[in-house]
Formats: sequence, C-alpha cells, structure tokens
Amino acid sequence: MADVSIPDTKIAVLTTKGVEQPELTEPIAAVEAARGTPVIVSPQDTQIQAMKGDWEHADHFDVDVHLPSADPEDYAGLILPGGTLNADTLRIDEDAQRFVKAFFDAGKPVAAICHGPWILTEIGAANGRKVTSFPSLKTDLTNAGATWVDEPAVVSDGLVTSRNPNDLEDFNRAFLSLVADSVKV
Repeated sequence: MADVSIPDTKIAVLTTKGVEQPELTEPIAAVEAARGTPVIVSPQDTQIQAMKGDWEHADHFDVDVHLPSADPEDYAGLILPGGTLNADTLRIDEDAQRFVKAFFDAGKPVAAICHGPWILTEIGAANGRKVTSFPSLKTDLTNAGATWVDEPAVVSDGLVTSRNPNDLEDFNRAFLSLVADSVKV
C-alpha cells in the first residue's frame, strides 16, 4: 500500500456503537498512511464504543461529524466497517441509508467489510454486484440480487467487500487503489 497515495482526500468512515475495532482502526490507519484524511461519521454525536468481536467492549472513539450534518459531497469515498451491532443499527437508520446511497449515486468508491455490506441490501446497492461478507449475510445479499463469493476482497463496480478482519490488508489495498484511480485529474 505504500505506493498508493491519496493526499488531501477525505474519506468518510460511517460507524456507530458496536463497530468491530480492527475494522475501524486499520482502514483509518491505511487512509492516513496514504496521506488521506479519514473522518468518522456517526449517528452518535460524540463517541462510539468499539467492540472486540461482538461481546467484549474495546476502545472509545470520538465522532468527527454527526451523521445528520454530514454531506457526502465532502468525501471522495466511504468505508463501512463491520461489527454486528454497528451494521444492524446502520442498515435501518434512514440517515445512514441516504448517506450511503449518495456515494453510489455519485459513483464514488465504497468499501464494506464483514457485516458492513448489510446496509447495501436496504438501499438496492447489492443488486447486480459480485460481493463477499461475513458468511451469515450470504442469504440477505443473494436475496438482494448480489452474487456472493467466498474471497478475501471483491471489487465490483466501485464497491470493495471483504469477509472479516483477516482480510483487512486486501480490503485496504483494493479500496485505496479505487480511491486513487477515482481522484486522478
């Protein structure tokens, strides 16, 4: 990833309480290493509680932008970390749905890992795409019109998906490459 550079590029990281910590922190670190600016956007207005797995509390993270005031036009791409509680909460949040859909409508890169792709089923963004995810989402994504595969990182029409934290290196590399290609002048 050292060869990918996205200087002065803001990337939204949409998340809420219950996010899987490495699926939040490692993409943020990858964006920073590529000289981009990650911005935590959340329906929570001050802090979110990350998790280790779905059962153990991990660290707290400050929210940079409260979701109701977030403008998708301010960002070159979007990351959707997983964590069951995080993803389940966001997929039924109408502000989150509008925010995510705006990235697809604008043709901006989106990356979703583990349970993160769940929101795609709610906004029609899975339809016609090849995706992967945590295995428990296979039926939901397939029913939403996606072709589900069991691979570390899948790129399909501006969307990167991955299965779990073990795939973060491939996930980050694929997403940063998409962003770098999309912001070239």
